[in-house]
Amino acid sequence: MIETKEFKDDLLNWFHENKRQMPWRETTNPYYIWLSEVMLQQTQVNTVRPYYNAFIDRFPTIQALSESKEDDVLKYWEGLGYYSRVRNFHEAVKEVHNKYDGIVPDNPEEFKKLKGVGPYTNAAVMSIVHNHPIPAVDGNVLRVWSRLTCNDRDIAAPKTKKIFEEELQPFVKSESGDFNQAMMELGATICTPKKTLCIMCPVQKHCSAFAEGRVSELPVKTKKAKKKTVDYSVLYITNSAGEILVRQRDTKLLNSMWEFPMFDAEDSIHSIEEELDAVIDVQEEPMFTTKHVFTHMTWNMKVYRAYTQKQSFEPPYKWMKKDEKEKLSFSTSMSKIFNEVNT
Repeated sequence: MIETKEFKDDLLNWFHENKRQMPWRETTNPYYIWLSEVMLQQTQVNTVRPYYNAFIDRFPTIQALSESKEDDVLKYWEGLGYYSRVRNFHEAVKEVHNKYDGIVPDNPEEFKKLKGVGPYTNAAVMSIVHNHPIPAVDGNVLRVWSRLTCNDRDIAAPKTKKIFEEELQPFVKSESGDFNQAMMELGATICTPKKTLCIMCPVQKHCSAFAEGRVSELPVKTKKAKKKTVDYSVLYITNSAGEILVRQRDTKLLNSMWEFPMFDAEDSIHSIEEELDAVIDVQEEPMFTTKHVFTHMTWNMKVYRAYTQKQSFEPPYKWMKKDEKEKLSFSTSMSKIFNEVNT
């Protein structure tokens, strides 16, 4: 059993002396801290920094973001992935602007009703901004607590998270924001998934897994199902004016993002021409192949250069000039294709 006060003192002393400098740790603005937590979901800190700074420069207030169009907001998220995060955040900010006079609710029960605010985001923001006594349990904390308590529970099971939240409750009765951040910091920098730096750990003497020589065995986590792989043909279609044909997605995955026309690899040129209602001259051999890995699937893409004389298309297709690319929101995979073709 971990002794609450001594463990917490050791952890917080280390955190206050060693915490990494991050722009969202230099503010008490709940909007900025909320934004950082949304960006940091499934994304590394170093990736988030420039996006965070650019986002708050462009949308410095709740009002500025709430009054902005989705296309503009998506452009400032381009490359971060998991676009449902920013769509939900945008909708939630609109609600804050309209229902709460632009003030982020300081009551956890109200805040968690906002779109996209799950238990972790609620706990993180409410504890960091207002010191509400709620443990914030993410992947880092699940790993750290599994090792500290030498617990063999499967951290992929929702029940485990609930149990860990209950066990961590005594530690967040005070200084909850700092404690939650310290646990996450420990998991991100010391108690990492593989190359664990136990020799530098500020709470090593409290760690049961270290004492029993089981650090490398924990946490226990069931493996995810094998990812689905899908093969696509991507057509980089131009016209006599040098414009490029693009289309806007109307699907759950990457919804509203722009892309180059993409078809099942087994589709015939005849079926593609029927879809586009145009005669398309496609090179026989692909310019190059590329792939994009999502959490649940992998796209394998062969990219072909193509040409058509058709001058106009109906939505969701349209012609795009090269210099207009920065005005539209493209996924990372499509931006990669554009850059490859044009370098």
